Amino acid sequence: MNGAGPVWAPYCGPGPTPDEWLSRWNMDPVLIAALAVGLAVVLWRTSGRERALGVGAVLTLAVIFVSPLCALSSALFAARTVHHVLLVAVAAPLIAWSLPRLRAGPLALATAAQAVVFWAWHAPAAYGWALSNDGAYWLMQLSLLGTAVWFWTTVRRASAPAAVAALLLAMVAMGLLGALLTFTGEAVYAPHLLTTAVWGLTPLEDQQAAGLIMWAPAAAVYLAAALVVLGRWIGPDARADARPA
Repeated sequence: MNGAGPVWAPYCGPGPTPDEWLSRWNMDPVLIAALAVGLAVVLWRTSGRERALGVGAVLTLAVIFVSPLCALSSALFAARTVHHVLLVAVAAPLIAWSLPRLRAGPLALATAAQAVVFWAWHAPAAYGWALSNDGAYWLMQLSLLGTAVWFWTTVRRASAPAAVAALLLAMVAMGLLGALLTFTGEAVYAPHLLTTAVWGLTPLEDQQAAGLIMWAPAAAVYLAAALVVLGRWIGPDARADARPA
C-alpha cells in the first residue's frame, strides 16, 4: 500500500483487456495438480452416474479457475459473479450428488451457513481482501464451495417438503443480494473501480450487471431444483408408487 491507496493483486492476475483475455489461461501448477488428483480420485473411486457427475464437477472447477474466466473475474465483478454462481450452484451440486449419501447434519443449519458465507464474502471489505491476498482468495473459494456442497448434500438427503423449502430459501437469499447490488446507487467494490472502463462499463454498471445475474439466472437455479423436487413429490410417478399394491 502507498499514498495512492491499496494495490490490488488478485490471484488470477490483473484484469485483462478485451484483446488479451482469451489467452489468459491460469496454469498455476499447484492448481493443475489438485484438479488432476481430483479427477484421478473420481475415476478410481466412482462409476456410472456418480463418475459422470464427478467428472462434470472437475471440469466445472477447471472452467472457473483455469479458463480465461479466472482472469476476466479480476476485471469485472459481473464475471466474478458468474464464477461464484458456477461454484455454488453447478460444481457444488455435482460434487454432492457424486458422493455417497453421507449424513450431513441439519438442513436448516446448512441452508443458513451457505447464505451467511455467500453474503459475507460479498461485503466490500471482505471481497477486497480476497482479491488482494492469495490466502484470503482461497479461503473465500473453499468456504463458498464447502458450505454449498454441505447445503446440496443435506438437500439430497432431506424429505421433499424440507428440500423444497430450503431451496426456496436459498433462492430468496441469492435474489435479495442480487437486488441489493442492482439498486445500490454507487459502486462499492474497490478492486473493480479502475478495471471496467476498458470493457465499456462504468463500475456501477458492472455491479448492476452482477446483481442482475444473481437476481435472475442464479436464483433461478434454486427455483428449478425446487420445482424438480416438487414434481417428483407430487407427480404421477410418485402417486403411482403411493398406491397400494
